[in-house]
Amino acid sequence: MSEAPDSINSPHSLPSAPDDVSKLPAATPLTRAALEIDEYAATLGWDLPARLFALVDSAALRKADPRIASQLGLSEEDAAGLTPVEQDELPAGMQLDKFLGTIAWPDAVAGCALVVERLMLPPGAEQSRPRNASDAQLAEWVANHPKREEVRITAAVLRNGKKEIALRLRSKDTAREVLTGPDLVPGLTDALLATFS
Repeated sequence: MSEAPDSINSPHSLPSAPDDVSKLPAATPLTRAALEIDEYAATLGWDLPARLFALVDSAALRKADPRIASQLGLSEEDAAGLTPVEQDELPAGMQLDKFLGTIAWPDAVAGCALVVERLMLPPGAEQSRPRNASDAQLAEWVANHPKREEVRITAAVLRNGKKEIALRLRSKDTAREVLTGPDLVPGLTDALLATFS
C-alpha cells in the first residue's frame, strides 16, 4: 500500500469554515467537517473530479505544529474540531475503488473524507432497470433516465468507525438543502473506512 501524500504537513488546507457551519451546536465534529468540505466544494462548482481530504485533530495539529496551525488559521476555539487537509489530485484514469485500496494513512490522520459527483435515481426507479445489463449499459441507462439527479457526495469517516455524509443535489444547490446522515451512501463510507485497516 502506498501512504497518503504527506500534505498533512503543509498548509494546503481548506479556508476557514463559514460561521454557519463551524458554529452548529448540535453537530458533531465529523458532521461539521463534512459540511465544511461540502461548502468548500460548492465554491469550486460542479463537474469536477473526486477530491480526497485527510481529517486531522485540530488540537493535536496545534500542538504538533503551531506554525502550520497558525497558517491555517486554527485558534483555541477550534481545538475540539477536525481540520480537513486536501490531498494531491487522484491519479487520472484510475478507478476510485482501486485507488482507495492503495491508501495507508499516517497515524496523525484521525479520519478522511472524499468528495465525488454522481448520478442518482429516485426510489422506485430500480423497478425499470434493464435486466442482465453490463456496467456500461447500466451507466448509460442511469445517465439517460428522465428522473436522474446530479449529486455531490461528501463522505467523511473516522478511524473509530464513525461516519457522515453530506449530500447536495445540483437542482437544490444551496447549503440549506444539504442532506446529512451516516447511512446515506454506505458503500462509500465503508470503502473509506477500509483505508484505515
